Amino acid sequence: MALVAALRVPLRVPLRALLFAGVRAGRGRRAAGGGDGARRFASHKVLVEPGPAAGVAVMRLGSPPVNSLSLELLTEFVISLEKLENDKSFRGVLLTSDCPGIFSAGLDLTEMCGRNAAHYAEYWKAVQELWLRLYLSNLVLVAAISGASPAGGCLMALSCDYRVMADNPKYVMGLNETQLGIVAPFWFKDTLVNTIGHRAAEQALQLGLLFPPAEALKVGMVDQVVPEDQVQSTALSVLARWMAIPDHARQLTKSMMRKATADRLVRQREADIQNFVSFVSRDSIQKSLQAYLQKLRQKGG
Repeated sequence: MALVAALRVPLRVPLRALLFAGVRAGRGRRAAGGGDGARRFASHKVLVEPGPAAGVAVMRLGSPPVNSLSLELLTEFVISLEKLENDKSFRGVLLTSDCPGIFSAGLDLTEMCGRNAAHYAEYWKAVQELWLRLYLSNLVLVAAISGASPAGGCLMALSCDYRVMADNPKYVMGLNETQLGIVAPFWFKDTLVNTIGHRAAEQALQLGLLFPPAEALKVGMVDQVVPEDQVQSTALSVLARWMAIPDHARQLTKSMMRKATADRLVRQREADIQNFVSFVSRDSIQKSLQAYLQKLRQKGG
C-alpha cells in the first residue's frame, strides 16, 4: 500500500540475514544478546533485534521521550512487523519500549491538531493499519510493559496475545480518551470489551480510567504483573509456552477469535476515516487539543 511503499525493503531477503549481516535502516547498534556479532536492524523509531531464543524477535519502540504514535513511527512499525511476518525464521515477538518509564503515550496529538483534512485522513489510515496488523498477526505477540501505556499505547498492548506489566504503581494503562474530550473509536472499544468484558469496559471508557498494575491485573487488562527487572524474562518464558503450540492450530484459533472484530473495521474503514476527519476538524475539538498540548508544553518547560 502507498503508506509503506516509499520505505519498503524487498522482502525476498530474510530479515535474519539482514540482522546478522549488520544491515541497518536508520540507526543500528550492537545487540546485547544477539551473539555472533549481531547488530540491531533498526528504523529511526523502531528497533528490531533477535531475541535470546530461536524464533524470537524483540521489537522496541524508540521514539523519545514518550513513544508517541506519530505517522512516521506508525509507518515504520508496520514495515518492521511485515518483515518479521515474511521471514519464516521468526515465530514470536516481544514488544517493548526503549524509553524508560513509558511503553507508549498513544496517538501523537500534533498529528491531529492544526493540520488539513488530507493529513488527518492519512494519519488515521495509518492508525487503522497498525491495529489490523497487530490484531491479526500470525506471530505470537507478547507485550512487555515497563512504563505508562495510555490510549493508543494501551491499544497496542491489548492487540497482543499476552501482556506482562511491571509492578510499579507509577505505570498506568487504559483508554483515557474521554479525559481529553475525545471518544475512543468503536474498534478501540471492541478490543477492550474482548479483553475485560462489556461492563468493565463501559465504565473504563466513559470515565477514561487509567489502571495501575494491580488493578489492570484484577480487571483482566494484563495477564501478569511482575517485578520490573523480571518483565522481559517473564515475557520470554510466555513466548516459549505459546510457541510450543503448533503454529497452524494456534493461528487458526486466533483468527477464529479475532477475525470478526477486525472485519467490522475493514467493512467500515473509509467511513471510519471520514468520521475521524469530521470529528477532529471541529473547532471545539481543535481548541481542546490545542489547550491540552499547551498544558503539556508548560509542564515540560
